Amino acid sequence: MLKPNTLKIALHNKQIQLGLWCALSNSYSTEIVAGSGYDWLTLDMEHSPNDLNSVLTQLQMLGAYPLEPAVRLVKFDKDLVKQYLDMGVRTLILPNVESADQAKEIVQATRYPHQGIRGVAGQHRANRWGRIADYAQTASEQICVLVQIESADGVKFFDSIIAVDGVDGAFIGPNDMAASMGFLGQQHHPDVQRAIQTLPGIAAKHGKSIGILAANEADVQRYLEWGYKMVGLGSDQGLLAKASDTILGNCRQFVKSLK
Repeated sequence: MLKPNTLKIALHNKQIQLGLWCALSNSYSTEIVAGSGYDWLTLDMEHSPNDLNSVLTQLQMLGAYPLEPAVRLVKFDKDLVKQYLDMGVRTLILPNVESADQAKEIVQATRYPHQGIRGVAGQHRANRWGRIADYAQTASEQICVLVQIESADGVKFFDSIIAVDGVDGAFIGPNDMAASMGFLGQQHHPDVQRAIQTLPGIAAKHGKSIGILAANEADVQRYLEWGYKMVGLGSDQGLLAKASDTILGNCRQFVKSLK
């Protein structure tokens, strides 16, 4: 049997889940942050050099850790969805969803006929190469579909998007949302933050939870207070860049003090 999708269960139960965005595209660095105890890690394919093989390697390694891996695809494509589901991905984040029709197409791609259009293969990593006999009948129970809302239209039509049956939740992209609203590089603009604040209540009305990527700890606290349940505490590349800058900056100051 496959282990339960703990992220899907937690979101259904309105439990807070803290995670990290992984864009370094390397199983070694991903394993380092996995050991910190995050509830979930997202392997990003949209803004990183991750590919099919690097994601597979990271999934294999993460199987040893008590967390749920998610994968953000570079775009929605039913064949890509099929390939990654067959590879064992169970939590998918699909970028820039702007309508209920898009959300319905995404859900359809994750379900076998007659509930959907997912292609059927007898043996693949997800069904342990055919050893899980009832995989096709039960797969949807562990698949978590998260639609990413990152535009003004996504916000405008969010009520109908999050209401789609089979959408387990949404994930908000503040940077793209700000750009779409005319505030490029200003995710903390009051208009952007007001839009972000409205979304958890809309999701809750449909019995669903949503997530967001936070830029700093103050954002984390504010988003949790606003009702976000799945919060990303930055990214692996951000952590590395910040730590590298900090230690070098501190030591440069010390060197100056010696002159």
